[in-house]
Amino acid sequence: MDLDAISQHFFGTTDIDTLDAAALDAGRDRVSIAFGTERESGRRFALWAVLRATGDAPDPAKAFKDPRERRAAELYAAAIGAAGSPD
Repeated sequence: MDLDAISQHFFGTTDIDTLDAAALDAGRDRVSIAFGTERESGRRFALWAVLRATGDAPDPAKAFKDPRERRAAELYAAAIGAAGSPD
């Protein structure tokens, strides 16, 4: 999935930083619903990553039944967390 396409589809813009709190929450709700109904693992992961980036992702242990997907999500979350931490 293309991040700009996801942003445009669910948030109505490719620049999420320009959204007010209400628009951001509405977009998160739409992504959350799509995540809950998506069956293709790559798309589910992309939607989960968007939720993670916007501060509203479920814990990987609850979000992914497949151990490989769960581990990938855990590693992604750790890498994003480490990238945002000052040294």
